[in-house]
Amino acid sequence: MNARLAEHALAPRAARRHHAVVLLGTGVVGGAFLKLLDTPAAAALSLVGAANSRHQQIDPARLAERGLRERLNAAGDARDDAALLAALDASSAARKVIIDASASAVLAARHPAWLARGYHVVTANKALAGGDLHGWHALQAACADGARYGDAATVGAGLPVLSTLRRLRACGDALRVLEGVFSGSLSWLFNHYDGTRPFSALLREARALGYTEPDARADLSGEDVARKLLILARNAGFVLARDAVHVENLVPDALRALDAGQFLARIEALDAPLAARHAAATARGAVLRHLARIDGHGNAHVGLAEVAATHPAARLVGTDNLFALSTTRYRAQPLVIQGPGAGPEITAQALLGDVLALA
Repeated sequence: MNARLAEHALAPRAARRHHAVVLLGTGVVGGAFLKLLDTPAAAALSLVGAANSRHQQIDPARLAERGLRERLNAAGDARDDAALLAALDASSAARKVIIDASASAVLAARHPAWLARGYHVVTANKALAGGDLHGWHALQAACADGARYGDAATVGAGLPVLSTLRRLRACGDALRVLEGVFSGSLSWLFNHYDGTRPFSALLREARALGYTEPDARADLSGEDVARKLLILARNAGFVLARDAVHVENLVPDALRALDAGQFLARIEALDAPLAARHAAATARGAVLRHLARIDGHGNAHVGLAEVAATHPAARLVGTDNLFALSTTRYRAQPLVIQGPGAGPEITAQALLGDVLALA
């Protein structure tokens, strides 16, 4: 073996780590990311801090122990962002990265300040880029100073949608229409809804499988899809406010103010309205799919739509997402990106990919 290579191979593993990482959020996605840290793909990463909403850990020995997620759920130091950032500052790694694997709007609002301080931010949290315009503009201003924002996990669970859209725009292409199925849970529900079972029964099954949020209204309201559409639209050059997106809420008015348990006990109220829409679609030779759409004029809509059996969305399976981009150059036939749009492992992989892309 070459002497220089031998020296590199024998060097302590920590000395070869170039990314110091603080992980915020140790739920299902954050937990999957912690498992990736034990793989060769993450050999360049050094975890210097991890936190959930209540507890944190910055002690290197304890961070290296197995069961970190479970131990943080049970106990740990009180959450203190200043201590977490101090752990990053103390690292000699060339790149200091904050990974936000939470869904917290409070944390998302801090992304611009972290970027302005020189930390890179990698996130699955949609609340900033898909939130109000003030947050979007603050994000763009912070990124202009050189720190990088990894957001592949915010849309499509890591499918190469945002990167493709940005590359097309950088090459002078322009979006004419973007349409697709942006929710893995809603994709699964309407891929399976054929009128033979009540929609409420499918919803309970999807919830048991972990496809929906614990409170399925987070999915059925369309708001999560609206955030993804805003992120895509803004990256395509349409600086839209939230109220520019028309969102159909599939939850009946009478169920919206209930607590989660009460809602779950009364979800049969969803059945009759959706059965009527399914029957009407079937009579016209169509199927129901939950679609998001924006056109070249910035008109944006999220909700149920009837699509022909030949439509790409009619042929989806499982939790597949679909993104069909018609542009100035992809005019005759859209560029289609399709694949699983839900799952902690693929979302965590998207986070890891964004960290490694900083090199």
